[in-house]
Amino acid sequence: MGRWRDGRGLLTVRSDTGEVPAASVPLEIAASYRARTRGLLGRDAVAGAMLLSPASGVHTFGMRIPIDVAYLDRRLTVIAVRTMPPGRLGLPRPRARHVLEAAAGAMAGWGVRAGVRVEVEVEAEG
Repeated sequence: MGRWRDGRGLLTVRSDTGEVPAASVPLEIAASYRARTRGLLGRDAVAGAMLLSPASGVHTFGMRIPIDVAYLDRRLTVIAVRTMPPGRLGLPRPRARHVLEAAAGAMAGWGVRAGVRVEVEVEAEG
């Protein structure tokens, strides 16, 4: 997997059987310190999802909208999913290596829940 770079990609959520994708979602990748720090701050909406990597926790101070937060381990398996209103501090998850953020309620629709493994496909540059 290696380290990602800031950019765009596609998040694929597999169905419980693992055969057919349950959802494919546009993804924004925030891998640099600056991009992770900025995250979704100041946005009124989220188109798809944002992956913060590396990250083990997030906050919603300065956010305008509630968000779903999924904590992922190094194999991109979901450890936990939480909905966070603006102005909150999420406790870091010790096993989390990446954090996925999306509009509140979106992850349930995509089938993102504890135990599900997701895939990240990075969009080719240029």
